[in-house]
Amino acid sequence: MRILEELSRFRMSRYFKLLFVCWDVILLNTAIILSALARFGSLDELFIKEEKTVSLVANLIWIGLLLNKDSHQMIRIERIESILKRTIQKLIIHASLIAIFVVFLKFSDISRLRLLLFYVFFFGILLISRYVSMKLLKRIRAKGYNFRNFIIVGANETGEKMRKILAKDLTYGYKFLGFFDEKPDADFPEKVLGNFDAVQDFIVEENVDEMYVALHIDNIEIINRLVKICEQNMVRIKFIPDFQLYTKSSKVEITFYENTPVLMLRREPLESPANRLIKKAFDVCFSALVILLIFPWLFPIVMLIIKIESPGPVFFKQKRSGRDNREFVCLKFRSMYVNDLAHNKQAGKGDSRITKFGAFIRKTSIDELPQFFNVFWGDMSVVGPRPHMINLAKEYSELINNYLVRQFAKPGITGWAQVNGYRGETKELIDMENRVEYDIWYIENWSLLLDIKIIVRTIINILKGEENAY
Repeated sequence: MRILEELSRFRMSRYFKLLFVCWDVILLNTAIILSALARFGSLDELFIKEEKTVSLVANLIWIGLLLNKDSHQMIRIERIESILKRTIQKLIIHASLIAIFVVFLKFSDISRLRLLLFYVFFFGILLISRYVSMKLLKRIRAKGYNFRNFIIVGANETGEKMRKILAKDLTYGYKFLGFFDEKPDADFPEKVLGNFDAVQDFIVEENVDEMYVALHIDNIEIINRLVKICEQNMVRIKFIPDFQLYTKSSKVEITFYENTPVLMLRREPLESPANRLIKKAFDVCFSALVILLIFPWLFPIVMLIIKIESPGPVFFKQKRSGRDNREFVCLKFRSMYVNDLAHNKQAGKGDSRITKFGAFIRKTSIDELPQFFNVFWGDMSVVGPRPHMINLAKEYSELINNYLVRQFAKPGITGWAQVNGYRGETKELIDMENRVEYDIWYIENWSLLLDIKIIVRTIINILKGEENAY
């Protein structure tokens, strides 16, 4: 009976995949029709040979993207934001491939405006469809349908964390049946149904779908026995590795070198070539715009005032620590009188070395504008951990254990630490420790939207005025 039930579920899974692809194809062709009506006022233009060819290719590419890596799957505990992000990524790939196809074949009769309208409509329809699908699944599960029963072997802190994750939201579709352990923790709050020997009888008698194993790797004999029990009873078994043996970080990531799993202590989105390309393109375009639109008129004014106020160069050049702790020459507009301590001592509040105009350009961050040349040359990024003086970086790397982790990314003109109040002079060690924590968080959570958010907050902070900008 249980075998028949599982086979039925398997067939439904295949049908769901087919229905998902068919529904997306309907949405895609709906967007094609809407874009044609909006652009031409009728559907006649869609029957031109070139338009029909592009529409067919659009369908084939989207089907291929959906079938790639089972994109139809919606993980039960996955947030709607994650699903939408994955959909947007596929839309960008789809648009890029269609653009290449149209340009390569020199389809001159294809309306570029119609294509643009198609992606606007398709984007909107897809977002609505994905959102409604998730809400519908959650409503079904909230009523007690489409649930998976699970047990946890290992009544300990690791097992309890997994229980809380799966049980915290009824709409995830998981029902917790109980723990199994020989020696459960004394202060354990949840029910323990029995020891390891009781697992098999419970699985046979109850409708268990999944087993989570939260045992130390030393229990290899028990784990092997549990694997055998699950495979004989068609129960999916999942292991919860205890990362606390290696690190206290909650951002560990597992990758595979062929068939060997490798644990990484933290996520680094910028290690992905695609993400690095996106960030690089953004940096080059943004810095080029600043250089072309702001420097031609601002530079002569700043240069003239700096020269009039005090003798010395217009630019202040200083060696700083960059990505992978490599040195580079950082550019700034000179805001101090020429002095011997410029490369060794941080500027402080009321610092006598700062000129009157220097105080203004430091307060408004105008002194940082030449660093857009550093960005354009590739030494820096628009957003990233702020680069420190060489001697300062060496000093703090000896005082703060994870200080050099911030050097995994290119330094930035502005950063997550700066927009959260950690800008300027670091008077106490705790100030630098907090700055480092924010920088590491940025490295682990990078996205283009996060960069844009930091830039917007930087501009707002400059307009409002910052207490530590001196």
